[in-house]
Amino acid sequence: MNDRLKALADQGVSIWLDDLSRERLTSGNLAELIEQKSVTGVTTNPTIFAAALSHGESYAGQVAELEAAGVTAVDEVIRHLTSTDVRDACDLFAGINAETDGVDGRVSIEVEPGLAMDAEGTIAQAKELHALVDRPNVLVKIPATRPGLEAIRRTIAAGISVNVTLIFSIERYREVLDAWLGGLEDALAAGREIDEIHSVASFFVSRVDAEVDKQLEAIGSDEALALRGQAALANARIAYAAWLEVMTGERWATLRNRGAHPQRPLWASTGVKNPDYDDTMYVTQLVADGCVNTMPEKTMDAVADHGQVTGDTITDNIDDAIGVMGQLQEVGIDLDDVVAQLEDEGVSKFNASWEELVSSVGSVLQEPQP
Repeated sequence: MNDRLKALADQGVSIWLDDLSRERLTSGNLAELIEQKSVTGVTTNPTIFAAALSHGESYAGQVAELEAAGVTAVDEVIRHLTSTDVRDACDLFAGINAETDGVDGRVSIEVEPGLAMDAEGTIAQAKELHALVDRPNVLVKIPATRPGLEAIRRTIAAGISVNVTLIFSIERYREVLDAWLGGLEDALAAGREIDEIHSVASFFVSRVDAEVDKQLEAIGSDEALALRGQAALANARIAYAAWLEVMTGERWATLRNRGAHPQRPLWASTGVKNPDYDDTMYVTQLVADGCVNTMPEKTMDAVADHGQVTGDTITDNIDDAIGVMGQLQEVGIDLDDVVAQLEDEGVSKFNASWEELVSSVGSVLQEPQP
């Protein structure tokens, strides 16, 4: 077991891998990460699956079986391929899931990104994916677009555990927290037990710095340039403060007394995009009890090699984070515009990855089978 990653886990941060492929499962690589690097969950998205399926060989056998069974619609084939990987990963994490009372040992599968603005379509597919994977430790990923908020509430109300994704702004995060609480309240009102409903909220980090830094460099003043690399951490720390506010409120206390589990903040997009920055900053600088950090393997390896875990790096820095946000505004950064742009780009990028996935699988389906 790597000592640095164990130290991170000991601080109350759940370490999840932001990657999944059939090769990781069949080779034993994912099992090794569980044993050696304190990995307790996996997240996926269309980009990750597009990369996994682009290699193709590991999936060829199942594609042939699906074709033989008459399953030839590309989107249906994709759902079968991805849900199989997620189901197998859920089985691998079943022990951790049981040991942690369902909190960890979680694996995510995402609704099609083309449904991001379609609440009804998202809800229907969330139910379909939940049934297709058919494992208690699956999380269905739903983007935090405005239509997504209704889908999040109603999916949770239906008893399905949700990973809310593509959150960039504090305002939208507060709306996500409200949708989660509302979903639990609706579930109770319908007579449903809520002690097996789990949720995380994926708050994206590095993309905020990538966009804000670009704007700071365009402004070019000494004051602006001095703020590079600070926006993302400040934004995430203020999000954690919003979470703490909810966790100390009466609304949550009522649900907790009925057996509800917290919706944990999850730091996503934690791979550093600027090579001049510390490659572990979005991990070691976002440490607090009750968080999840989902990392690409490169970032996880960096933390394992030289990450300095010094305890809670969020709670005592919230006031400074608020100050950074004020300074960004003073030099001319409009954070509302930044986060709106990032949400649009996030949906567009996942749509592009989905189209790549559709093209790759479509090509395989058209190939003559031996």
